[in-house]
Amino acid sequence: MAGGKAKGKPNIKVISRNRVAHHNYFIDETYEAGIELTGAEVKSLRDRAAQITDTFVLIRGGEVWLNGMHIHPYVNGGVWNPDPDRRRKLLLHRRQIDYLEQKLRTKGAAIVPLQMYFDEHNRVKLTIALAHGKKLYDKRADMAARDSDREIRRALKERSRY
Repeated sequence: MAGGKAKGKPNIKVISRNRVAHHNYFIDETYEAGIELTGAEVKSLRDRAAQITDTFVLIRGGEVWLNGMHIHPYVNGGVWNPDPDRRRKLLLHRRQIDYLEQKLRTKGAAIVPLQMYFDEHNRVKLTIALAHGKKLYDKRADMAARDSDREIRRALKERSRY
């Protein structure tokens, strides 16, 4: 569903989602951040040519950096195409950066990107989350709950057919 609209906001076009994040992390808080991009990268993102699955966010020197995001080179970019895997600066308010930096000092805390999208003004935004990692037994419990919910829905659907 990477081409559709997001559920919460009516006028945004989702570019990429990190579906693994909800499996690997408990999401505590979410933030909306801007990204510093070049023109060729934005044109490439209009074709939804990016992946944020293996990305992570670091705070260095009072600035927030997104590492590991791959934006495919723009087809007509030529020499103006930057490195597809370069670090990209995220744009947040100073209070938010200081707050996140303080929260990252706790054990197991991480900042993970959840989705990248074009907002209602056609600006590229990234939803990031302050999260802490799940243990293996937490992941197993989530999978068991999901399976039992699926079985309940299937049984109710069969029951309503007759």
